[in-house]
Amino acid sequence: MPQQSPPVTEDNAAKLRILGACLAEKRKALRVSATVAAEAAGMSRVTLHRIEKGEPSVTMGAWSNAIAALGLQLQLQDHAAAQPAPTDRTGWWPVRIALADYPQLKSLAWQVHGTDHLTPVEAFDIYERNARHLDTTSLTEQEQTLWQDLQQAFGKRAAHV
Repeated sequence: MPQQSPPVTEDNAAKLRILGACLAEKRKALRVSATVAAEAAGMSRVTLHRIEKGEPSVTMGAWSNAIAALGLQLQLQDHAAAQPAPTDRTGWWPVRIALADYPQLKSLAWQVHGTDHLTPVEAFDIYERNARHLDTTSLTEQEQTLWQDLQQAFGKRAAHV
């Protein structure tokens, strides 16, 4: 009688689905068909499809072959080491500033249509032009930090803030 695989936890099943989706994304980015990738990995197209769907019943050897065929490498990492280290974000801002994350900026940018994000320069210009309308008492710490960092980066200071 064939031996059955142990049950897979939902957390591990989710990780396999993510890994499989990453492999499918990489294959598509390389513009490689599933048939060609499967042949390079020494498996059937159906097995590659099962890997890309994150099916846990596919052997580790097949997963490893698919990973290598796409020019990737499987690497083990200590769970504790996988936790992100605290980052000093002083003077940092995102490349695209989400209006939803900065309520005062969003209200000042009422005339901006068709986008939910601004560049740092656009955000700075809106803050500068409308500084007199800022309610500094209700600025979140995150928004206060963004405003100060933008002022420092672009060299201007509004008298109100």
